[in-house]
Amino acid sequence: MRRREFIAALGGAAVWPVVARAQQPERMRLIGMLMPFAEGDPETQQRVAALRQGLAQLGWNEGRNLQIEHRWATTPDAEARRRFAKELVDLQPDLILTNDTNMTAAVLQQTHTLPIVFVQVADPVGSGFVTSFPRPGGNATGFTNFPLTLSSKWLELLMELVPRTVRVMFLFNPPTAPYAQRFSEFFKAAASSIGVEAVTSGVHDAAEIETVIAAFAREPSSGLIVLPSSFTVVHQDLITALPTRYRLPAVYAFRFYPANGGLMSYGNVPADSFRQASVYVDRILRGAKPADLPVQAPVRFELVINLKTAKALGLTVPPTLLARADEVIE
Repeated sequence: MRRREFIAALGGAAVWPVVARAQQPERMRLIGMLMPFAEGDPETQQRVAALRQGLAQLGWNEGRNLQIEHRWATTPDAEARRRFAKELVDLQPDLILTNDTNMTAAVLQQTHTLPIVFVQVADPVGSGFVTSFPRPGGNATGFTNFPLTLSSKWLELLMELVPRTVRVMFLFNPPTAPYAQRFSEFFKAAASSIGVEAVTSGVHDAAEIETVIAAFAREPSSGLIVLPSSFTVVHQDLITALPTRYRLPAVYAFRFYPANGGLMSYGNVPADSFRQASVYVDRILRGAKPADLPVQAPVRFELVINLKTAKALGLTVPPTLLARADEVIE
């Protein structure tokens, strides 16, 4: 073979493996997702859609290079959470995404090696999921929903809307809100500083929700703050209807409460957190470690007021509060 023909043949041999590799299908990556709500829940659909949209923008598309395996832990049964978490871990996915404190705890009980990205976790340090926000230190990282001090902000907003309030109940579900005590500490401190009686009430089922709210509402000048958890989301219809029925002003954490008839909400936008989570999922799929990705707090909070409910309660919303509202539901 002459020298020129040899060089040409050698160059072609160097090129064809590159072309062949380019024609190879992309490696499918597997994500597990553990959610505390029903698959058909509208709020859940928004959150999952935001994650999918974010992943697609980063080049991850289901059916092409990504598969998502869901588990919907809609019952409050800890054994069911454990079973679903184990099923996902046994699949050995590239990572697992969890929504809320209990779902994250269930997965961490099953694995300390698989990467975990959590979303809407109230107190990841106090829950033992991470060592600190800047240095998570383990196999989990993610996005919180509220600072612990937000309970005092909810009280502040309630007092601004109804200044005559003299006693406020902090309502929560102990099994799905293990972080309630730390939030209630800030709530009690804030209430004490302005001379308001603070009452904390744990409820466990629908019947208890009605009994507790009805009894508390008998006392005049009372108000209600509802601590968010999967339980209060699942029972949102009851938790928004009862305070109006018993003429009890109430503050919630998410927009869907006033959209469903509740009086007022102040909190983050869950879909934003899921969209942010897509960035961490992308980085981990490309080789990053959860321990190197700091836990992030929400970047956007929204104040929503339902004027129709305010009128039903005989309340006049101060113009200053209306002016600050991100949304006013007529």
